[in-house]
Amino acid sequence: MANSPYNNFPMSYASYIARRYLQFQRNPRNKNFISIVTFIAVAGIMLGVGALIITLTILNGFEREIKEKVIGFTTHIQVTGFQNQTLPRYLQAREEVLRSIPNVRGMSPFAAKEGMVRSKNYIEGIMVKGIDEGRDVSSARNYIVEGAFSVASSSDGISSCVIGRKLASRLHVRIADTVIVFGLRGSYNAMQSPRIMPFVITGVYESGMAEYDDLYFFVSMASAQSLFLFGDAATGFDVMLYDVTQADATAKQIMELLGYPYYARTLYQMYRNLFTWIELQKQPIPIILGLIIIVAVVNIIGTLLMVVLEKKHQIGILLSMGASTQGIKKIFLYEGVAIGVIGTVLGNMFGYGVCWLQFHFHFFSLPSSIYFMTTVPILFRWQDCAVVSSISIALTLLASLIPAMLASRLDPIQSIRFQ
Repeated sequence: MANSPYNNFPMSYASYIARRYLQFQRNPRNKNFISIVTFIAVAGIMLGVGALIITLTILNGFEREIKEKVIGFTTHIQVTGFQNQTLPRYLQAREEVLRSIPNVRGMSPFAAKEGMVRSKNYIEGIMVKGIDEGRDVSSARNYIVEGAFSVASSSDGISSCVIGRKLASRLHVRIADTVIVFGLRGSYNAMQSPRIMPFVITGVYESGMAEYDDLYFFVSMASAQSLFLFGDAATGFDVMLYDVTQADATAKQIMELLGYPYYARTLYQMYRNLFTWIELQKQPIPIILGLIIIVAVVNIIGTLLMVVLEKKHQIGILLSMGASTQGIKKIFLYEGVAIGVIGTVLGNMFGYGVCWLQFHFHFFSLPSSIYFMTTVPILFRWQDCAVVSSISIALTLLASLIPAMLASRLDPIQSIRFQ
């Protein structure tokens, strides 16, 4: 092959011919058949890569939204009393924990119990949660959509409250309206007369999680203690950590430090079903990726085999003129990789384009009573793009080996005679 005319070709003849094979050229005999098949192969990879990116982006969004909203209302750790016992020494216990456990970033007491709220014509069951506004560490205030997150007493002496938008809608109330709250006391079998207190609405929040928006009714710590006759006692603490991955170890430290009747639970224990659901959503990802891999491999192999058959005569001419078998192999490897790269790039553009539109315009909504949010969430991660793109291109290269090896082994004489 030393005197082969291809040895002195000004550019790599393999890449040049591969580009020619990828071009859409008019051919009266095949009616652009090979170009159409190549287009279908590129479209298949594009749709597969785009679908996987959209799936991963949405799952990432679901995980982030659920974690943030759960943490916003329950914090990293919640400390309560065994069998709903009240905690009379809660301020001393708080100081002891903050002083002794470095991972605790903040700790706020609360007094919470079931109650009922009544507007002019409607009545609903609620969870009354009294908070110490100066020490509160939850992020519920970040979800205020009307008014302000304030539970201080109003100028006329009536206590203030903050309620969820769904609850406000069901009660047909708004900012500055007054509602009546009944503090339920006693057990189910021995219910005592409820205490009654009026509250004026100063804020409305909306987390997108119906479980909270329908239920939680925020008041001041003193109001909840008075309503349920708790005296100077709390029913629990919301605890925020510096490192949430150490939540289990920190919860154990809190219980060992405070002892009975303090009982600490992490958000992963309180909402085990939600986090299990998140992990369950991720399990089909390998199956989806496997199906996309199979489709990509079949598309590439099928397309290049058709090109080999269509260009068999030309391959024979190249071999007879001195082209090496390695050169012929490179032609189809280059073509396969080009299809993979083009399909992958278009797939990324398609996937992230759809996600960008959803992120900014919220085309797809969700029922908050089922999914804990009102719209399909989006979270972009460059790692997803890198992993999916790398796997897609690597597989197209592997899929190109079979047609490339077959093309390089063609007999020049028979190939020239092939019509």
